[in-house]
Amino acid sequence: MKALFVSFFVLCSVNYGFAQSKLISYDDLKYLLHNNLQKADTFLMAKGYQLKSKNEKTRNREYRIANAGGTYVDLHLRADGKRLFIELETDDISQYDLINSSISQYLNKAASVGDVQAYFVKDLCNIYITINDTVPYSPLKKDYDMQIVADKNVTAYN
Repeated sequence: MKALFVSFFVLCSVNYGFAQSKLISYDDLKYLLHNNLQKADTFLMAKGYQLKSKNEKTRNREYRIANAGGTYVDLHLRADGKRLFIELETDDISQYDLINSSISQYLNKAASVGDVQAYFVKDLCNIYITINDTVPYSPLKKDYDMQIVADKNVTAYN
């Protein structure tokens, strides 16, 4: 009986680990901000994201992944010179929790206004998070919009 319980626990933890691997973490954000669009493209494709649109002229790319339970994560990357700007839109609470738990100590109360939570991660980026109700309304789901703006000293490597 004990062996069955241990094997069940290991199986559940492995499944949880694989489910988290498709989500964008704080370390993934650091990697994306420090690398160019081609490396970001390879990295996100390896995580299972699908390229929705790509515009070489404006240097914009959009990625999407559909997760279990009907949730999604949309990622918009824009290169402006050597700086990269990221917008992450999701209705997956685990994606929001994964990033929010990593940056919660960097809350910038002076910049947080109304429904926008502002975070300043020194020498990396500013993160602005907006939480809205879903359309159609569902008390169990929220829309999370995260704007990640690289610090002026953070540039993408070629």
